[in-house]
Amino acid sequence: MEELRKGQGATPGARTLPLEALSPRLQPRRRFDEASLQALAESIRAHGVLEPLLVRPVEGGKYEIIAGERRYRAAGMAGLKEVPVVVLEVDEKAASAIALMENLQREDLNPYEETIGVLDLLALELGRNREEVVSLLHRMLHEKKGHVARNVSGNPEAQKVEEVFRLLGRMSWESFVRTRLPLLTLPEDLREALEAGSIPYTAALELKKVKDDGLRRALLEEVKAGLSLRDLKAKVRQALKREEAPRPWHREVLAKLARVDLEALPSDKRALVEEKLKELEALLG
Repeated sequence: MEELRKGQGATPGARTLPLEALSPRLQPRRRFDEASLQALAESIRAHGVLEPLLVRPVEGGKYEIIAGERRYRAAGMAGLKEVPVVVLEVDEKAASAIALMENLQREDLNPYEETIGVLDLLALELGRNREEVVSLLHRMLHEKKGHVARNVSGNPEAQKVEEVFRLLGRMSWESFVRTRLPLLTLPEDLREALEAGSIPYTAALELKKVKDDGLRRALLEEVKAGLSLRDLKAKVRQALKREEAPRPWHREVLAKLARVDLEALPSDKRALVEEKLKELEALLG
């Protein structure tokens, strides 16, 4: 986290800059709730921007927003022409680390965005991509459980992972692997509901267990309508029992028959199958 510490240590006093001199950067926050922005804009009209934005100078006399894009947007909605800022002389890597850390400290960042943000912060610190970070985290957990021989734990990369989670102070890296990495493989309907804030991540993980798309969508609507996690777990258990129950043998036979192309069979076999089918038809009336 050296880049982050450098950025934090380079903080001078606050000053004001016109909104037109500022430009947002790509942030871990993917969307901004309109109602929340309106509420913040009302607060800014009444009290001003209480926390300065963190910015850094870029080409053309402009300043890139490292942290505070939500305040920047709300200030514009409130009709402000300028906002308080703290100008940091940091490079791109340090700016990214500060932006990621600042956004991850927010309480209203939804779990999916938070998961992506943590992975991006780890990727930045380790010099790896997201997929490589996910693989590293899984290896670390397997080693801790004793499922594989130790070759990662205690090395510099593992130590950096532990340091990042210590600084974040939100959860352990073990808990992150168990409860947050599964969010990356959510079906699209569950991911959209999670990003929209209409279901908690615990419900999303339960619903993910249901493979039947129609049943999962029906349960999703029940969760949106207020179904408790306890009741959801009970319904998911029932659904899994039905999914795991062996299919009746006659249904398997009928399914095979539906796939058979009689014209493609040899003539002797086709004649035998047709004879048996006629017997079955007569038996069933």
